[in-house]
Amino acid sequence: MFWVVVGLLLMVGYSYRFELREAADRVIAELMPGHVARHGQDVEIVRGRTGDFAIGAHINGVLVPMVLDTGATSVVLTQEAAHDIGLPIEVLNYTVNIDTANGRTKAASVTLDRIAVGSLIERGVPALVVQHGQLKNNLLGMSFMNRLQSWEVRGDRLRMRAYP
Repeated sequence: MFWVVVGLLLMVGYSYRFELREAADRVIAELMPGHVARHGQDVEIVRGRTGDFAIGAHINGVLVPMVLDTGATSVVLTQEAAHDIGLPIEVLNYTVNIDTANGRTKAASVTLDRIAVGSLIERGVPALVVQHGQLKNNLLGMSFMNRLQSWEVRGDRLRMRAYP
């Protein structure tokens, strides 16, 4: 009888493996804000304790911590993050005037080969790089968000969907 129950549990687990994966992602997202949970075509992120949506994005294959900023026209990277993802920071031309929470500064215009947030992947994303010390967080701005089919904030959850 024991082995029959074990066999049935294994069959049920295998049959519902995708649903169980989605449920596990939701639990992890609740326990670890910033974790990207997949829901079919969508990804969902739970707001962190600071009130921000902290997001782990893979830029050019490197994990980069970011904060969603819908007030930022563009994706904005710190000089340190730009270096980490392999951009040639020594030749960047800081000629773009931008306003940040810390005031006015200059940034360099770049194009990121690839940004992935969970299963959402965008290529050729325009971005800006600010000089050392000008920005505390990397910003996931509208140059990424506007490429999505849809995104919405409901309560403490950000849900994003890419075009099929």
